[in-house]
Amino acid sequence: MFLGGCELYSDVPMNLEHSQKLFYEAQHYLPGGVDSPVRAFKAVSGTPPFIVKGKGSKIYDEDGNEFIDYVCSWGPLILGHSYPPIVSALKQAVERGTSYGAPTELETTLAKMISTAVPSIEMIRFVNSGTEAVMTALRLARGFTHRDKIVKFAGCYHGHADGLLTKGGSGLATLGIPDSPGVPLSYAQNTLTAPYNDMKSVENIFERYPKEIAGVIVEPVAANMGVVPPQPDFLPSLRRLTNEFGALLIFDEVITGFRVSYGGAQALYGITPDITCLGKIIGGGLPIGAYGGRQEIMEMMAPVGPVYQAGTLSGNPLVMTAGIETLNLLSKPGVYSQLEAKSSSLEESISAIVAEAGIDLYVTRIASLLTMFFTSSPVVDFKSAKQSDTTLFGRFFHHLLAEGIYWPPSQFEAAFISLAHSHDDLQATTMVIKKALRSLQG
Repeated sequence: MFLGGCELYSDVPMNLEHSQKLFYEAQHYLPGGVDSPVRAFKAVSGTPPFIVKGKGSKIYDEDGNEFIDYVCSWGPLILGHSYPPIVSALKQAVERGTSYGAPTELETTLAKMISTAVPSIEMIRFVNSGTEAVMTALRLARGFTHRDKIVKFAGCYHGHADGLLTKGGSGLATLGIPDSPGVPLSYAQNTLTAPYNDMKSVENIFERYPKEIAGVIVEPVAANMGVVPPQPDFLPSLRRLTNEFGALLIFDEVITGFRVSYGGAQALYGITPDITCLGKIIGGGLPIGAYGGRQEIMEMMAPVGPVYQAGTLSGNPLVMTAGIETLNLLSKPGVYSQLEAKSSSLEESISAIVAEAGIDLYVTRIASLLTMFFTSSPVVDFKSAKQSDTTLFGRFFHHLLAEGIYWPPSQFEAAFISLAHSHDDLQATTMVIKKALRSLQG
């Protein structure tokens, strides 16, 4: 099925002629013309720009359009596109070889850096994606506890592994897919789902299955149903409850790790999980995932222990190089305060516009993650997030796109601010948002 045309919800003209031709051709060879569903713009309609390069805070498409980028490759590019020190380090690394299938010192170096930044991670295993990290973390939790059931939260997306596509957020919410065909009932029946921020429901699950739950997996800041912060008692209560029942607490920090603070959400909120899943930023823009935790848990993994996982390209030298360079830069004094200043400035400007416009919008932000929900009600979980007017969001999105702002093409995704975003970028974005909201009132 072809997703088709270039209908826009904006009165601002935009040239996407070449992208439209490329999108049409791509649909002959790639399902939906893309390699990840949200890129197809199905939730907002229209043609996705085909990107040819990125530099700093900007991306450029095949039609010569320039965009201020708030997708940032869905989070990894906290330093912006083509950051010169990373590019330079990668050029040198490529000359030494792209893959060895053998150990390198680079793996140990990056592992040390992450362990120092995130004290709950005494040992770590690098993989190639967030999905792979989470999938193995759950296998590890089951192997360590000798239990089968996992508790997750509606609207939290932990990758596309079987058993975790039950009431997932992100692309599932974007495309309106509640669960995924192809997942056997036997896989999904060991996944128990509770509303995010609802401790009573979690307590009820533990009371029903007191000795069957291997672990609770949670995004400490939900960022795949839009940005939804944890209520003050939510994470501490999860830590208390898992300790009480002998289950493991697993933090999915694929998005929040090294973004909300250098030590991730667990440092921001002062909670120590048993296992942490990482990705995105620790690869400096290259594909990566990782899971880590206490030594006694991690030594359950082969070749030391009986829980098996392997990967030909795990610990790839190019990825390790980019990750080391990125963390070296992020560890410098003042980096996160600078990022917070940029992010809070944008949030304050948007909030002022919303108040002036009198439109139904609920703005949430944690550090450099931000979402504008098209609803008048507070968003605290997936149910309240789904009250958003997605049609209105689609019109808003296309107005921004036509004015050179590349916002995430889904109501249920986070916008990312990077260190590359300048004062002029933020000011230009604010003006376009103001104009877009005014157009929605007409």
